[in-house]
Amino acid sequence: MRALLIIFLLGMLAAVGYFVYSAMAVEGEPIPTEGYVALALGAGFSILVGIGLMVLLFFSSRRGYDEPPHFK
Repeated sequence: MRALLIIFLLGMLAAVGYFVYSAMAVEGEPIPTEGYVALALGAGFSILVGIGLMVLLFFSSRRGYDEPPHFK
């Protein structure tokens, strides 16, 4: 059973490697400067949103908003 799982996972790894190679080997024009700027801005914005959400989660946990309700 374990050997079958390892063979399956190695097959998936080989398939991913093939698709990555085929995607990187596409011929054509390189990305223009505007494309790199847009990529950097999008990645930076995504990181800022992720950091902001983690900060909100931290403060929510610290202030007790994640606790179950206590009925009187």
